[in-house]
Amino acid sequence: MTVKEYLHQAYRLDQKIKSDTMEVQNLRVMAGSVSAIQYDKDRVQTSRSTDAPFIRTLEKMWDLENKIAAELETLSDLKKQIREVIEAVPDTDERMVLKYRYIHGLTWEQIGIELCADARTIRRWHGKALQHASLPEHPIII
Repeated sequence: MTVKEYLHQAYRLDQKIKSDTMEVQNLRVMAGSVSAIQYDKDRVQTSRSTDAPFIRTLEKMWDLENKIAAELETLSDLKKQIREVIEAVPDTDERMVLKYRYIHGLTWEQIGIELCADARTIRRWHGKALQHASLPEHPIII
């Protein structure tokens, strides 16, 4: 794994958490909706579940919320480790580019505005920063 791939993990995990959170919101809407009663006079099923239909949705929500909580903890640990990697970079400008890009998730243009530099300079600093950064001894890999 390269340093760039390692640093990019935080962005991917953050996107995954956002997607899972949207799914939980959709499940909440489904759990709150009322389903129609079905009257089947001709068919009798003794193995049919007696739970209300929204119970399965609530169980899915519970599982997904637990998964999100675990992902958030992993993201927190990963960002802490990424900060340590970034702090080891000797040049201040290079460190700032890495922080803005991989901790705060800013675009190249936004970083340029923050650091008062053009996109070419930002990319150059980024390339040098990646050369000066090294993977931690036991990197968190998602």
